[in-house]
Parts: sequence; C-alpha cells; structure tokens
Amino acid sequence: MPREWLPSPSASTSTEVPVIDLSGPAYEVGAAIDVAASEFGFFQIVGHQLDPVVETAAWSSARAFFALSLDDKLAASIPPGNAYGYAPFRAERLAASLGVMTPPDLKETFSAGPFGRTGVQSADPAAAFVYSATPWPAALPSMPVAWHAYYTAMTELTARIMSLMAVGLGLADSFFEPFIDRHTAALRALHYPDLGGSAPEPGQLRAGAHTDYGTLTLLRQDDAPGGLQVRGADDQWHEVRSTPGAYVVNVGDTLARWTNDRWRSTLHRVVTPPSNIGADCTRRSLAFFHNANWDAVIECLPTCLAAGAEPKYAPVTAGRHLMDKFRKAQS
Repeated sequence: MPREWLPSPSASTSTEVPVIDLSGPAYEVGAAIDVAASEFGFFQIVGHQLDPVVETAAWSSARAFFALSLDDKLAASIPPGNAYGYAPFRAERLAASLGVMTPPDLKETFSAGPFGRTGVQSADPAAAFVYSATPWPAALPSMPVAWHAYYTAMTELTARIMSLMAVGLGLADSFFEPFIDRHTAALRALHYPDLGGSAPEPGQLRAGAHTDYGTLTLLRQDDAPGGLQVRGADDQWHEVRSTPGAYVVNVGDTLARWTNDRWRSTLHRVVTPPSNIGADCTRRSLAFFHNANWDAVIECLPTCLAAGAEPKYAPVTAGRHLMDKFRKAQS
C-alpha cells in the first residue's frame, strides 16, 4: 500500500554523486535512489546486469559512425521535420532550452527514435515528430541492429529503475508501468572532438548548461578530459567522475514535475578541456533519453503532496512537455 506523503530527505553536505548497486534489496535500493534523486538529481548505477556484448556492439557502432567521412554522415542527416539522424558539429545549443543564448555546442550527434513504432497515428500532430523514422547511415549497415538490441536492453533497465523508484516513493512497484509501456525514448551518440588547441568562443561549451526533458537519462560516458559536471545544492559545479561499468542516471524535468519537485532535475553541462593538457581530448558518450508515453498525464504523485497542500504544477501530457522543451533547444 502507498505510504503517506513523504517529506524530502534532509540535505547532505556531500558533493559526490552517489553510486547505487541495483542488486540489493528493492526497499534499500529504492530508499537510496530517493535520497540521491532528492539531494543530487543524479546517481550512478552498478549491478545493472546489462549484456556486455550488447553494450560493446552499440558503443563500437557509435564510434564507427563518427569515424565515417563527413559525406557519409551527412547522408544520414536529420530530415526536415524529423527528430532523428545526424546533427553536425555546432548544430545545437542546449542552454537555449532554458532561455540562455550561447554559441553553438562543440559536439556532433546521431540520434535514433522508437523502434517499431514509426507512423503511429495520434490526435496530436506533433506526435509524428517523436515517432519519425531514423535515417540510418548506408555506410554502416550493422548499426541499426546493434542499436535496436541496446535500445531494448535500456528500455528494460529503465523499467527496472522506475520500479525501484516507485518503491522509494512509497508506491506500488508497478505504479509507473501503464505510463511507460509505449514510451518515446531516444538513443543518442555524442562525439566531442578534440579542439586541437583552438579556443572556444566566450560562453561556449561542449554541451551548454541544461536540464533533461523527460523522465530519466541513462548515460554511458568515457573518461576523457572535458566531461560532465552537475550544479550542486551548494550552487557550485561538480565533476561526475567516470566509474568503470557504471551508468550515470539523472532525473529529467518530467519526473521532477511528477514528484512535485521532491526530486531534482539538476542543471548539468559538458565542459571544454583545458587548452594546455597536451593530450587528445576527444570524448564520446551514449545517452538513453527516456520519456513517458506520449499521452501520459503527468500530475503530482499521491505520496509527494502534503495534506492540504496544492501541487506546484498543473497536469500536462508528457508529449506536450517534451516538445516545448525540444523546440527551445533548436532555436
């Protein structure tokens, strides 16, 4: 049975993003996630039991894609009105999603959308954008197979994490299932090239400061210089160190809204490496951006509202919330 409304855990003085082993008892893992999501909005997971063959195939295909010629990559460019495909270097400015205008981000990306759900009909025309087809690179025919397997594995892992999150929030472990059984997650490979000693423009980063839009993001990152930083409760930036075998997990705007801001959707960025480091600073990562079902109604969870209190936010569909954020980032 759901518990009564839960007050947020007391603040911690630690600035280190915690590492949580998913193989522990569900109640203990859920409680640890609750504390991490409340204090940091970020944590790392081990004990996830992902198939290393599936992981390696997806990572290797992403690396191979960015090693293709520019012509081959451009042949898989994001078509007009589409969400997925290749976005060249300096094509995006993530800080714009929060209304902050910066020089374009110093990265290139390749994104793929929901597998097997293209052409889904919806009363909302914007849904066609999220369900659009992925233009796979003809020069790398093995890529869609590797990514489909990885996308499936990440879908299962996210469902497992959200079940543990429900436990941590005092809800039934199956609470989120009807909200994510037709999810609109996107898989994105990111390549941050070495700048070769050239200086970025003022205010320019590899990825500008932003919050993620959906429910959860699961990130595999390497340990190259110029990496991920999060804005802590102390209002300072803190590095998220690469932990072997771990995935970085962070709460997105949708999940923060769902919990009435009990859990934090934390500002984060990817910084440029020091110009005098004297080593190749090429960086790669693979992100699974999980979103709830397009038509899922996001409203304050029953265990996240004190008796007599009003929710901070009006109900909104997950799809509309996602599109509003995405459009700002492309402006």
